[in-house]
Amino acid sequence: MRFRLARDRLQEHLSHYPCVALLGPRQCGKTTLARSCGGRYYDLEVEPEQLRLDLDWQELTGGHDLIVLDEAQSWPEVFPRLRQAIDADRGRNGRFLILGSVSPALMREVSESLAGRLSLIELTPFLRRELPDIDLDRLWLCGGYPDGGVLAGERFPRWQLNYVELLGARDLPAWGLSARPATTARFMRMLAAVHGQRWNASQIARSLGVNYQTVNTYLDTLEGAFLVRRLPPYLPNLGKRLTRSPKLFWRDTGLLHALLNTHDREALLLQPWVGASWEGFVIEQILGHLGASDVIHEAYGFRTSDGHEADLVLELGKALWAIEVKLTASPGPADLRRLSGIMSMIGAARGMLVCRTPSPADDGRIHCGHLDSCLELILSK
Repeated sequence: MRFRLARDRLQEHLSHYPCVALLGPRQCGKTTLARSCGGRYYDLEVEPEQLRLDLDWQELTGGHDLIVLDEAQSWPEVFPRLRQAIDADRGRNGRFLILGSVSPALMREVSESLAGRLSLIELTPFLRRELPDIDLDRLWLCGGYPDGGVLAGERFPRWQLNYVELLGARDLPAWGLSARPATTARFMRMLAAVHGQRWNASQIARSLGVNYQTVNTYLDTLEGAFLVRRLPPYLPNLGKRLTRSPKLFWRDTGLLHALLNTHDREALLLQPWVGASWEGFVIEQILGHLGASDVIHEAYGFRTSDGHEADLVLELGKALWAIEVKLTASPGPADLRRLSGIMSMIGAARGMLVCRTPSPADDGRIHCGHLDSCLELILSK
């Protein structure tokens, strides 16, 4: 099993809570990570497993093994049982580990039955620090799904295309996306085309022939399934007109590239949207590492109506960071001056320019470096 940054966090939370929910997109490695913790495993998407759990329940709750419940939303009857078992012995921690790909049913059951009784942890596809031996461009091109080709083989992009097709045909309708699979597939390709842009629901709605409220509902479902991210705007009181629409990103660039029919590094670098792809990749790597390391943070984008922009604004404790992402190996003085101006505008104490330079530089205020050096700096704070 590959090292996962979230493992230590998972073990720590199990020691402090009776129940932990490990959430993340399908096929990101939740089951592998959970089974490495030992205990008794049940896949509740399978009816015989539901029966086995039903028959084993009294023995399980009276014992001391960790009980792992995969895709628990598939059997809602288990949540009242969990609440009853936890309340019967509130002093015991590390008893239940729930796995889920997030759906309205799962979150409803968690909020109604287990509020105050569990901790939530998100697992992403592989992150950069989990694959130090893999070429960065391969991770960027293929994305981080364990079976998606980043580790070995030629599964990219066929695996990704099968993945989104099956999600659209089976899972997303069950999770609340009411469109037909063909419409869902078209919607996802439209979202790929606007990756890194400001979200405009009306524009997408016109193309799909529905209203913007329906499109926003579709997007809510994809965001809840960890497929896309809406990065909200940072809105300081500057006396300037600010762009208030969130930016939209596909969270895994392997899915993005497959949907955009871009299958190798050479083709990727020729695309007019390659900079937006790199920006989304870097943002997900930063936010994924912060989450896996249990660092409390808030993330935003920032843009004024006259074009001043920071790709990522991070609130880390009392510190405000302004981060620019640029696909170049030779950033120039103008890039640093632009970032410095944004920092002064929003009151950020620290700035970062994430690029492809082999020689990081830091003057104590602005760090200019490659992704690895930037991750090291952020996680050390």
